[in-house]
Parts: sequence; structure tokens; C-alpha cells
Amino acid sequence: MNTPPGNHGSRGYAAALTRKILHAAMQIEANEIKATCLSFLFIFLLMAAYYILRPVRDALASNWTDAEVSFLWTLNFFISAGVVAAYGAAVSSIRFRYLVPAVYTFFAASFLFFYFAVSSAAEHVLVNKCFYVWVSVFSLFHVSVFWSYMADTFSKEQSTRLFSVIAAGASAGALIGPAIPSRLAGIVGTHTLMLLASTLLVLPIPIIFYLARLKRTELHNEDVSADLSELKIGGNPLAGFREFATSPYLLAIGAFILLYTMVGSFVYFEQKNLLAAYDMVARVRILGSIDWTVNILTFVLAFFATGRLVHRFGMTTALPLIPVLIILAMLVLAVAPILAVLVVLQIGRRAGNYAVTRPAREMLFTDVDRETRFKAKPVVDIVVYRGGDTMTAWLFTGLTEGLGLGMAAVALVGAAIAAAWTGAGLYLGRWFDDYHSNNTGSAVAGTERNP
Repeated sequence: MNTPPGNHGSRGYAAALTRKILHAAMQIEANEIKATCLSFLFIFLLMAAYYILRPVRDALASNWTDAEVSFLWTLNFFISAGVVAAYGAAVSSIRFRYLVPAVYTFFAASFLFFYFAVSSAAEHVLVNKCFYVWVSVFSLFHVSVFWSYMADTFSKEQSTRLFSVIAAGASAGALIGPAIPSRLAGIVGTHTLMLLASTLLVLPIPIIFYLARLKRTELHNEDVSADLSELKIGGNPLAGFREFATSPYLLAIGAFILLYTMVGSFVYFEQKNLLAAYDMVARVRILGSIDWTVNILTFVLAFFATGRLVHRFGMTTALPLIPVLIILAMLVLAVAPILAVLVVLQIGRRAGNYAVTRPAREMLFTDVDRETRFKAKPVVDIVVYRGGDTMTAWLFTGLTEGLGLGMAAVALVGAAIAAAWTGAGLYLGRWFDDYHSNNTGSAVAGTERNP
């Protein structure tokens, strides 16, 4: 049966209106809609899978002492470094078109393995601790690989407009993901949640291949980064570590992330100590409220504010914005070390990072070549991040248990770290903005264009 011409006109009008709304509200061009929506769905599925696994992981930690958890944090750092090295070897030997799908297939298989291991093991303690560490490795690695793929799909100009919108998909996944274990854990059991997360990690694979096609057919980004889908990215598997150690630009990014991690760890331990006075149910309610508020704020900011912030004021404003606010919040916490202040600080820090700082810092990697992006970036995102976790955990313990500092004094130390974080953000932001005000060339190696 033929469709009346009027229906075609109605659909065409609706499509045109949708394109106008997307462009007006989020600065998405017509040829970018499919790629942006699919990228949004991609990170949505990844984050939903992670937030299904995270409650299972964090529930296990309550069974262990602080010393055991600290040891697992340290172990996580070394395992993360080993995984990054293995990833570097994979980058050197696996064709690019299969690399990213292979990563998510591997993680999906790993959680399937844990499901059967927990179901069949007579003693669960060792398996549970391995699962705790592995989810922590996954929590950073899967995001780093995703943003590497995004930086390889969109141009630098597109990234300033679209990355914040895409990042909102992470917030949407973070909103939906936690609701699944809270509703289903008592029905299907916590172990079955591993199967569900494993399934969600497989779903992005066809999206990855379709995005590679859209990059050529609709985004027209062939010149932004050469299409190496039929070639191999060569080089030493440890090239990422060497690239990071010899590039002032990458070292500056690493310093920025290290300082961010230190601030986050300080806030985490302050939160843990303030919540010690509450029972378990109250803690879960408070932390759950923080999670929901953070993700809702991130979702709104990422859609309607972040892209415009970067596009209008530049990275010199975007990168140091949240660190400056953290300095002020830490000073308030030093004067009034109470839970209400800490909750506001935690919400502001996390929402600001997810909506502003993370998309902005990912834009920095649109300015490096493919080998740097896929080998050095995981070193920065994972090894530096987890190293900061480990270092800060022992630093905080030394300040409180070793020197006997109280919460107010520790908050002042946190403010000083946030001040250094602000300086790193200003340095990177100025370099990025100054360079792109004078250059429009394609990406080159991170060691060739240093600030």
C-alpha cells in the first residue's frame, strides 16, 4: 500500500524540526546526529554495565578490614599497569578495526568467568577479592578506551561541541544502572547481575563498526585521522609509557589527573569518616542520594551548558573552573567540618568532573596522533589515576593516624592540592587555546607538539 504524500511531508517536517532543535539546544549539526546518538548509546551501555557491577563490588568491601582494602587498592595499581602494558601489545598486533570490539568482548568474557567461578567455588574469599580488583580495573579502562575511540572518530572542532553531549550518556547509564541491582538483586541474586553486565558489554560492538562507517560517510573525517582500519598500529608495546615520560604535554595532563585523583581521594576519606557515626541503612541512603543528584546534575549540565562553556570561553576557563570551586569548598569544610558541607562538596566535585572537567580533558587528546592516543592515553588515564589513589590513601593515613591531624587540617591540605590542580588546568588550557587560535593542522605525535 502506498503512503500518502502528506505523510512523507509530515515526517520530513518532523525530522527537520528535530534537527533544528538539536542544533539550537546542543549545537549538533544534521550530519552529526547519528554518530552523536550512537556514541551516547555506546557510553550509556558501558556505564549501565559498570553501575550494575559496582554495588556488588562495594558490598564485598564491607567484609574486609581497612588494611585488606588498602592492600587491594595497591594491588589494583600494579594490575592496572600490567593491563595497560598488555593493551599496548594488543595495539601493536591487532588490526584497529578489531581492537576496540576486542577490548569489550574480553571484559564481557571476564565477568562471565567470574559468574561461573563464584557459582562453583567452595571458598569465595579469593574469588571475591579478585572480582573487587578487576571491577576497579574495568571502571577506568573501559572509559579510557571509549574516549580514545571518540577522539579518533570526531574532529577537534566537533569535540568541543559534542563531547559534553556524549558524556551525558554516561550520566544516563549511571542513573539507570544502579536501579537494576537495587530492584533485582533480591530476586535473581547478586551473581546473576554479572551475567547481565556481561551482556550489556557485548551490545556496543555493532555500534563500534557502524560508527567507523559514519566517520567516513557522514562525518567526513577521513583527513582528521587516516583510516587505518586495514592496517596495524605499530610500535613497541611499551611505547605508551615512553611517550608519556618524554612528552611535557602528556606529563602536564598526567599531573592534572593526578591532582584531581588526590582531591577525590581526600574527599572520599573525609566522607568515610563523617559517615562512621551513621548506621548502614543511613549511609546507603545518603550515598544513594548523592549518586542520583550527581548524575541528574551532570546530565543537565552536559546537555545544555558544557559545550557552550568550552566553545565560548575556551579550555582556559573549562579546565580550572572546578578546581577553583573545590578550593573554596575545602576552605568551607575546614571551617565547618560537618556532613552537610561534605555532601555539597562531593556533589559539586563529582558533577563538575563528569559534566565539565572530564569532557574538557578528553578534548586534549584530539591533538595527538593515533599511537599516542591508544598507547599513552591509557597510561595517563589508568596508571596515573590508580597510582594517585594508592599514594593518596597512604598520605591521608599518614596525616590522620601518623601526625594526628583532624578533619579541618586535612581539608586545608586538600585545598592546597586543589590550588595546584588549578595551576595545572590553567597551564593546559592556555596551551590548548593558544595553539588552536593559530593552527588548524591535523593531529601529530604528542612528543612533537609540546607546550
